[in-house]
Amino acid sequence: MSRLQVAFGAGMRSALLAWLCCAMLFLGTAPALAGDIQVVVSRDVPRSKPLPRYSLIAIFGMRMTTWPDGTAIRVFVLRNDHPLHPRFCKEVLQVFPHQLQAAWDRLVFSGTGQAPEVVDSEEEMRERVSRTPGAIGYLHKDQIDNSLAILPLAL
Repeated sequence: MSRLQVAFGAGMRSALLAWLCCAMLFLGTAPALAGDIQVVVSRDVPRSKPLPRYSLIAIFGMRMTTWPDGTAIRVFVLRNDHPLHPRFCKEVLQVFPHQLQAAWDRLVFSGTGQAPEVVDSEEEMRERVSRTPGAIGYLHKDQIDNSLAILPLAL
């Protein structure tokens, strides 16, 4: 890898981190959580204390890659055109879907990270999160069953 590629990758990481920090500062006073959207995790994920918003943004921004116990985080998201995805981005993460997609694209194209795994439906989200160790995703609260755990959030 050339020095230009290394510098460009570091610059992108810095820019993404700065953007995430600004988003947390400016959007911190907006409504905290849509009542019918819940962040869900596989049953093996530690849930001892509420997860702060900045950690949730880092997880879905693909920058936080392990849980506190060292387990790899596997992020699942719905397709960009699924009605729940933009609501989750705006109401829970408090970012626009295109901003999140741009962050993933930068990670992938710079070779510094991966995009989350995309699922086609809430049923597939429930199934994949429940059977994948360390998994996280989001669902309407009426789609949640006992195969998943709701992640407590400190928003």
